[in-house]
Amino acid sequence: MTTTVDAGRPTAQKSSRAAGPRRGRPGRSGRAGRAWLPYLLLLPALILELLVHLVPMVIGAVMSLKEITQFYIRNWTAAPWSGFDNYRVSVDVDAPVGEALLHSFFVTVGFTLLSVALCWLIGTAAAICLQDSFRGRGLLRTLFLVPYALPVYAAVITWVFMFQHDNGLVNHVLHDQLHLTDKPSFWLIGDNSFWALLTVSVWRGWPFAFLIVMAGLQNIPRELYEAAALDGAGMWQQIRRITLPSLRPVNQVLVLVLFLWTFNDFNTPYVMFGKAAPRAADLISVHIYQASFVSWDFGTGSAMSVLLLLFLLVVTGVYLAVTSRGRRTADV
Repeated sequence: MTTTVDAGRPTAQKSSRAAGPRRGRPGRSGRAGRAWLPYLLLLPALILELLVHLVPMVIGAVMSLKEITQFYIRNWTAAPWSGFDNYRVSVDVDAPVGEALLHSFFVTVGFTLLSVALCWLIGTAAAICLQDSFRGRGLLRTLFLVPYALPVYAAVITWVFMFQHDNGLVNHVLHDQLHLTDKPSFWLIGDNSFWALLTVSVWRGWPFAFLIVMAGLQNIPRELYEAAALDGAGMWQQIRRITLPSLRPVNQVLVLVLFLWTFNDFNTPYVMFGKAAPRAADLISVHIYQASFVSWDFGTGSAMSVLLLLFLLVVTGVYLAVTSRGRRTADV
């Protein structure tokens, strides 16, 4: 009987396998559906990105090849083609349009370099000072982030009132209280407008650098500082040998983002000076706006915008190539 029962067991198992439902890994159709699921979830964001950024870029490139003035605003597609004439006018530095664009470009480059350097320096110094725990650190962190959290229009308009000639706080402190100037200065016109714009830009931008650097400092092990202190390294040596090298990947991204944001900044100069910015503070973003919506030459304004885009793409590519090469050299 033992032999009969043992011999019958495999037969029963085979029949149950054949009769029961098939279980195991999902079929090919199920795996294909799961593979497409991430792309389906990303599809709304990709469509929105296409509509908000890529489509206007293509339309702007097409407009730069047309002679679009105020007579073709309602139907810009009917404007005559001008080819690359708008680009020739924009880069002709001997003509008034090209000379003004070149001056605006140099002003923007100088303004951007100073603003990014000061934002990074102040933000990094503040983040390092608040790295150690002490009483009131949370309050200081909150106060430091206030300029970044404020709406741009409210913040800039407040600074405009502070820069007023007769009753502004800046002149009251510098002239009436500290007696650093012979007479109240005009901060919103003339050469001083550049420094006023730079002050507002740095005031608004350094909290972002502070936030990013402070987040990067959290990834540095405290044991490195403790070991360096035991070896006799001072504060400056710890910053130079530990903090800055450890923050190199963070700073590479931070500097690039600050550069792009500052170079393209339109809200700050527009709110401070309106449609006609002083020559000393004629940033290229406002200059392109004036060429397009004040002079009603949308073809030339579009050509300037395309040139600005190409310049930023080249700068970004060169920056990424140089920083990547430097990172590989440091790793080796």
